[in-house]
Amino acid sequence: MIPDWLEPVARAAREMSADDLTRFVPPDDAIARRGAVLMLFGGQRDLLLTERAHDMRSHPGQVSFPGGSLDPGESPRQAALREAEEETGLRADGVEVFAELPELWLPPSNFAVTPILGWWAHESPVGVVDPAEVHAVYRVPIDDLLDPAHRVTVRHPSGWLGPAFLIGPGLDVVLWGFTAGIVSRLFDYVGWTVPWDEAQVRDLPAYMLQGGARRGRRRPPLPRSAE
Repeated sequence: MIPDWLEPVARAAREMSADDLTRFVPPDDAIARRGAVLMLFGGQRDLLLTERAHDMRSHPGQVSFPGGSLDPGESPRQAALREAEEETGLRADGVEVFAELPELWLPPSNFAVTPILGWWAHESPVGVVDPAEVHAVYRVPIDDLLDPAHRVTVRHPSGWLGPAFLIGPGLDVVLWGFTAGIVSRLFDYVGWTVPWDEAQVRDLPAYMLQGGARRGRRRPPLPRSAE
């Protein structure tokens, strides 16, 4: 059973359409790869996030929910839990799935992704399992994500602008893009968002650009363990 503070999120998941979360939905004739991510809420009123390795060819340093492609015969729920276990070491049997959001589309990679919402009913230690894939694992308090001082608008070199969150011990890690959009719009929908200054624009760090990982800074892994 989920705690009372998560009830608005469960209700929103039942009500929201894909258009409430993103302006990108798969065209009717699209043949997209299917994937799933786990949006896991912990007992510390936090979210579990991973930071990709900085030298990966695609999306280096990107902060996101644990997740990935569906294996043959898998459901989005099964894939999200499996990927989270493989990436962070959490025990999937300690997660209570309480809702899922509509399938969303990522045009650049042609992925149709289903966000699975989970409550961490029985927490287990988490950390970096494979440094070649994951640079760090974070448990980010929701109050920190809602803090206006931790919110900025990020600017991609293409000119794209979008909501972003500053996370990590030094607030030097940028949560942006697809994941930040889901978090931002979900928080808006449930009425949790605190007004913030969208005019505070920050350029996307060079190490997060494809091909720019070696030019950017590299930080030591910062695993976060469940307490």
